Amino acid sequence: MTLKIRLAVRDWDYMTPLLLGDITSKRLQLEVERIATMPVGIGKGSSHDAGEASFSRHLTDVAEGHNSTVAIPNFLMRGFRHGCIITRKNSPLTKVTELAGKRIGVTGWRDSGNTWTRAILRNEGIMTDDAYWYAGRLTEAHPIQDRLGEFGQPGRIEPMPNETPMMRSLAEGWLDAVFTPFMPEGFFSQNSQFRQLLPNCREAQTSYFHDVGYVPGIHLLALDREIAEVHPWAAQELSDMIDESRRMWISKRRRYADTTPFMLEEMLYTATALSPDWDASGIAANRIMISDFLDQMHEQGILNRPLQTEEVFGLQETVEQSA
Repeated sequence: MTLKIRLAVRDWDYMTPLLLGDITSKRLQLEVERIATMPVGIGKGSSHDAGEASFSRHLTDVAEGHNSTVAIPNFLMRGFRHGCIITRKNSPLTKVTELAGKRIGVTGWRDSGNTWTRAILRNEGIMTDDAYWYAGRLTEAHPIQDRLGEFGQPGRIEPMPNETPMMRSLAEGWLDAVFTPFMPEGFFSQNSQFRQLLPNCREAQTSYFHDVGYVPGIHLLALDREIAEVHPWAAQELSDMIDESRRMWISKRRRYADTTPFMLEEMLYTATALSPDWDASGIAANRIMISDFLDQMHEQGILNRPLQTEEVFGLQETVEQSA
């Protein structure tokens, strides 16, 4: 009997073979819904059985005793965060260390990406108390909502004054930098007044990879716990299908590289600068990265208690060890 899984994920290009039906399974029937915003509900009371989930929010749920979903160590979204620190083109700032004492805007305090970005600053000796933080909407097009939760600290971590969009504040010179997972509209225009903080992000990111050995995981795959427990093979089968879709997409993209003029050079650089398994799924391939993120979440005060990898991925680790 084939198990039906309703999967919710963003429009990642590597999902194309899966969406087109090129990747199939005799054990799983996937019904994929493409989503634009997160988080999405997974499990009972939701229309989804599995989906893309924030790494940090899942850890918060685990630490607080919520266990309706299980984490699968397949990181659907990965990325170096150096390039996500932006400032004005006329700003004198060009180094991470120069952010000490500055006003920094963030799109969400406990977001996985922003946690990794603050980790970059912490590695340079800039702790939370060494800058002034403001959480808010990136542009007027983004909704006004609570982006701090319980993590606000008067005089240190606050909402944007008057809910002013951060890019407007950055343009006016009140904010010195903004951390954002996605570049605002107009950023790629030749006339944009904004730039990445670091003049050579690629060099910084490559150096970071060789220092730590991984590309940070930001979103992971989550599955309804009841399904995972009744069908212990399902999590691995779902992960394998996504991995196969990724492999097929990379192979085809290397053949059909002419979608943009510099795509071939980009793929060549990735293949030579990073290890071949930089995007591998599974606990063994990601143990160091997972451990580092768990440490950052606790050190930055986002987790109310320390977590171990086994506590987060225990069910999946049992499946991997028995495979």
